[in-house]
Amino acid sequence: MSSVLYDAQGPRAKRRNVLFTVLFLVAVAAIVWWVYTSLEEKAQLDWEKWKPFFGSEAWTTYLLPGLKNTLIAAALSMIIALPLGAVLGIARLSDHAWIRVPASVVVEFFRALPVLILMIFGLALYSEYTNVSSDDRPLYAVITGLVLYNASVLAEIVRAGILALPKGQTEAAHAIGLRKTQTMTSILLPQAVTAMLPAIVSQLVVIVKDTALGGAVLTFSDLIAAVSPMSSYYGANTIASFTVVALIFIAINFALTTFASWLERRLRRSKKSTGAVLSADDMEELNPAATGGTFGTGAGGST
Repeated sequence: MSSVLYDAQGPRAKRRNVLFTVLFLVAVAAIVWWVYTSLEEKAQLDWEKWKPFFGSEAWTTYLLPGLKNTLIAAALSMIIALPLGAVLGIARLSDHAWIRVPASVVVEFFRALPVLILMIFGLALYSEYTNVSSDDRPLYAVITGLVLYNASVLAEIVRAGILALPKGQTEAAHAIGLRKTQTMTSILLPQAVTAMLPAIVSQLVVIVKDTALGGAVLTFSDLIAAVSPMSSYYGANTIASFTVVALIFIAINFALTTFASWLERRLRRSKKSTGAVLSADDMEELNPAATGGTFGTGAGGST
């Protein structure tokens, strides 16, 4: 059967696709077997290396404290970066150059820098010029780097989401007398949020994952930092430790994306039917012919 987009495959194309599929599955199976045998040779699949994660000691001593710090850093970064990114994104759309230009410079500057450099800079800043204790400096540095970078990225997401709306939305708002601030807060942003939500959630997932940079470089006691002492204590079970930490990150980000998908569906459903239903009397009042050639009060005229 032919399609509007492409012609139906012939016998040779079908055989070729079957062959490619079989070759791909064989290659995947070979890679999986190679990984399995390599881990088996290094004794990384021994029960003794995985046994600690089925007890409470590894979780209460290493994993849960690291997870707590990871969630604290990610949550604080999200809470600060989201409104800051929204403000910067809206500022870049301002008609006033003294607002638009500085916001653009800030966004482009921090968006061009690697987040790890921002974290290291933040750690040096808190060490030299503040009275923050040495125990709290890594947390502050991680949050600073994540906020500066991700707020800049979120600002571009907000700006792109607003510019993607039809210009008629802004023109209609101005036609009914709304000011620019009212147009942005009441008309544009509510419509843009639904469209921007997938991109915003993707950036929030990046925030959660980038907290690992603090544990790897800045001695921030997160999930990644918990791997080294845990592996040393339980007998060089590095592969097992990293596997468990990876599964925890997957679970966190899956929960975040699942909640965002539910929220997006709820927002779309709430916008499908929001109009008022007019009765027959209302229609007669709005009809000039029914009122002797004049508009009723419901249409904004005089009776």
